Amino acid sequence: MIDDRLNSILNFVEKNSRVADIGTDHGYLAIELAKKNICHFIIASDKNFGPVQAAKKNISDAGFEKIISVRQGDGLKVLKKNEVDTICIAGMGGGLICKILDDSPNILLTTENLILQPMNSVEKIYAWIAENNFFVADVDLAEAGGIIYEIIFAVRNSDKICRPTKKEKSPLLRKFLEQRLEKFQHVIFEMSKSPSAVSTEKFSQIENKIADLKIKIDQL
Repeated sequence: MIDDRLNSILNFVEKNSRVADIGTDHGYLAIELAKKNICHFIIASDKNFGPVQAAKKNISDAGFEKIISVRQGDGLKVLKKNEVDTICIAGMGGGLICKILDDSPNILLTTENLILQPMNSVEKIYAWIAENNFFVADVDLAEAGGIIYEIIFAVRNSDKICRPTKKEKSPLLRKFLEQRLEKFQHVIFEMSKSPSAVSTEKFSQIENKIADLKIKIDQL
């Protein structure tokens, strides 16, 4: 059984895609994609030996060794060009996700879809997408451990873009915005202790974000 976060990722995977699950951990997403007959070719990879062995056991126990290839390696370096069309990277920091993508530009040339779920620094993900010829097609929200995360579905073909996003219709939206508001208010509070920090552009930017969030919350 996968949690809401992985289920949201799974729902963005297109039928019959060739998928790479980078940082697979125990292989749960890959197994579920095979079990639900969404994909017939999946690569589940992880950088570390322990998760790779756990994934191999779980995949073997589920009977999907012929569908799921388990590989150990760093990021997208485990992939060959044109081997997959969809890449999933979840449960990592936004900066690390961007680095993984930047480290393998040749793989991205034949990648059509990216499903990215950063644990933090989500703004870095949006900036990377905008700078690298991908488009945000949809965004969803999912809760794990009391924290709400964004799941971003980015595509190379802008014709796939749809609006409104799942995020805007999610029952988690108010809580998500309130969590962000609380985070920025805490930052402003700490920065307010320093007169030099108050005069910075960053302070003004965060104030603007707080104002925007309050308006969005009021409109719900």
